[in-house]
Amino acid sequence: MNQDYGGEWIRLVCIAAIIVCGTLGSDSTVTGQSADPAIVHASMGPLTVHRSNPRFFSTPDGRAVWLTGSHTWATLQERGIEGETPDFDYPRYLDFMHRHGHNFLRLWVWEHAQWMQFVDADVPIRYTPSIYQRTGPGNALDGKPKFDLTKFNEAFFRRLRNRVQEAQRRGIYVSVMFFQGFSVKKRPASANSGNNWHGNPFHKANNVNGINGDRSGSDTGHDLHTLADPAVTNLQKAHVRRVIDTLNDFDNVLWEIGNELPMPSKEFQYHMIRFVREYESHKPKQHLIGMTGAPLGTKKLMGSDADWISPAGAIWMGNPPAADGEKVMVVDTDHCRALRYDPDWVWNNLTRGNHFILMDEYLDFRAGSPKTPDPKWDHTRSAMGAARRLCERLDLATLRPQSESASTGFCLADPGHTWVVFQPKARATTVQTGRGRWHVQWIDPVTGVPFGDLEAKAADGAITVTSPRSGATVLLVTKAHR
Repeated sequence: MNQDYGGEWIRLVCIAAIIVCGTLGSDSTVTGQSADPAIVHASMGPLTVHRSNPRFFSTPDGRAVWLTGSHTWATLQERGIEGETPDFDYPRYLDFMHRHGHNFLRLWVWEHAQWMQFVDADVPIRYTPSIYQRTGPGNALDGKPKFDLTKFNEAFFRRLRNRVQEAQRRGIYVSVMFFQGFSVKKRPASANSGNNWHGNPFHKANNVNGINGDRSGSDTGHDLHTLADPAVTNLQKAHVRRVIDTLNDFDNVLWEIGNELPMPSKEFQYHMIRFVREYESHKPKQHLIGMTGAPLGTKKLMGSDADWISPAGAIWMGNPPAADGEKVMVVDTDHCRALRYDPDWVWNNLTRGNHFILMDEYLDFRAGSPKTPDPKWDHTRSAMGAARRLCERLDLATLRPQSESASTGFCLADPGHTWVVFQPKARATTVQTGRGRWHVQWIDPVTGVPFGDLEAKAADGAITVTSPRSGATVLLVTKAHR
């Protein structure tokens, strides 16, 4: 993590909170907790891809939206050691997001009910409520009643609807997964690790319907997220329809086909994107569809019919490619530098036209179920909120990546009017503004609090300015009004 931000950032966070409350407090999509749900519902969406600047999302009234937020694994189903891990406090988690100024989360869906490759097989890991009812007769591999794949668990869908509704009341957008790549076998952490596939309802030993989701007999379940068995695909489509039926009336929903589905899943995901779009086309509302990477690479994501994608690879953190508008890019540390954090990454991506979300360990049981989130992550969490507030302050739809316009290479601009420049280290920055007089403001990248400004004249078409302090800064350049 970049250590150039200084020890005064906590004080600046408090100042930023005062500024936000004073300038944005009337916006129901920001304040969330005290807002009338009907007002939030009317103002949020459903989101579309912005017509004039397809790097960004858009509300129905044409306002460009930049999404950012922490997400964690237990946002929908309980996940942890049975009898030990506390139930997930969802309202507290939404408070946490609101406090940091976040507006997006991934609602993680787990298809399996037991086992995890990160812990030993004899540790009873639970994922509840399950998607399907456990009716029996007979017991599954985890010793509990077998699943009936024709009977949905109403508790799962009630919770799904409630979680999305609560997020909408806070002005938070939600990506809802249909499928989970970690519900089949992944690379084990050790020789004693559990096999997630053994807890999957589509394992032939776990259901009363005679369904075998592992036709190849590999004991991995990697056939599950393919089109190899029409009977399996039809059951999966029934699940997709039920999720859409449950949530179609909400404005804050985005669909996500699956999290890190195995390499053979490409055609399955392409097929499900088309199926979701066709099925929802007959519904009152249509929502954007996403496809996420790892192990699938960016080329395969770009070749899909998805509206938004999350690419994989560390390049998206330090020097991310600039978004060209072919797809909305939602860069997720989960697929790039999992369980890492750095506030620089937020601004690296914003200035390249990408959205940014953080895989946050929050209060996860693998971190010991701490009573409070690890404060080491707070710089990055706060930087995300600061970037979002700046986006709402500007006319985001007019801004495009312009790396060549700033000496740092990190620049989002409307040439002739506005430049947002991220300055990771060097204090002196040159911006290609064109001739004229320009107002320059320095902004703390963690808190969003301005800490200096001046007017500069560009006689030769560029200005070079030096930050009043060392370390990373954000530079906002606009036309001087005089």
